[in-house]
Amino acid sequence: MKILNFGSLNLDHIYHVPHLVRPQETVLGDDLELVSGGKGLNQSVALALAGLNVYHAGAIGKDGKSLLEVCRNYGIDTQFVKCGQTKTGHAIVQVDSQGQNCILLYGGANFSITLDHIEEALEPFEAGDYLIVQNEINDVDVIIEKAAEKGMIIVLNPSPYRENITHCHLDRIHYLILNEIEGAQMTGLEDPRAILKAIVHAYPNLKVVLTLGDQGALYLDEAHFYEQPIYPVDVVDTTAAGDTFTGYFIAGMLRYQDVQEALKLASRAASYAVGHKGASSSIPSINNITD
Repeated sequence: MKILNFGSLNLDHIYHVPHLVRPQETVLGDDLELVSGGKGLNQSVALALAGLNVYHAGAIGKDGKSLLEVCRNYGIDTQFVKCGQTKTGHAIVQVDSQGQNCILLYGGANFSITLDHIEEALEPFEAGDYLIVQNEINDVDVIIEKAAEKGMIIVLNPSPYRENITHCHLDRIHYLILNEIEGAQMTGLEDPRAILKAIVHAYPNLKVVLTLGDQGALYLDEAHFYEQPIYPVDVVDTTAAGDTFTGYFIAGMLRYQDVQEALKLASRAASYAVGHKGASSSIPSINNITD
């Protein structure tokens, strides 16, 4: 069984500010960090630190070659990362004094994925292998279709939520991992349980994980419902919390073959991440969060 993460690679600017900037307001930042990031890279790092062998597929510009070294330092295979002429994607992240954040995303090279690239990256994988994909790259629907044709187990994190998700055949997905904002955008509903029920009613074979920030996470499939509280910590930076949770939930399912144990592992990992500064640098190794 092999794991392919087809996702974004970013060079991120993280600004620490007293409060998140409001319209027409200028705020003096307290600190600036230039870090590797992107939901794709962060989730690959989480999977690797959880002890899994991960292949990453994606695209960078010539200004992003340092990201290849970052991946390799975590043991992530980068043979399916293409380097082109488009500038590397990046995010401008504000983190306030309470650890909350807001993010402005520029896609850059992440939106230069071609059909040839997709087919080349998927070629070595087969039925039973895992594909993880987010929504910070182009042609997510094509990647899902091609992976489904091969019988891969597909995990979709539809973040950030955009109209293109409506073109994806969610009945081809095995796991959908999203937060409450994305759930509301997808269903038009606000109540977390109603969101879960609406998604599973529409796609009965789907296993859905809904993360709720400091309220924990919920899981629903056609036969099971689980609630997972958080592990309280002093919040420093929530930037990588969702990506850490996603990576460790997948790792937990592979490690334990049990949803409740996977939720516990993911929640412990996400709690560790919010207690530390940074994006990929805040993600724990499996040894940090298990006995």
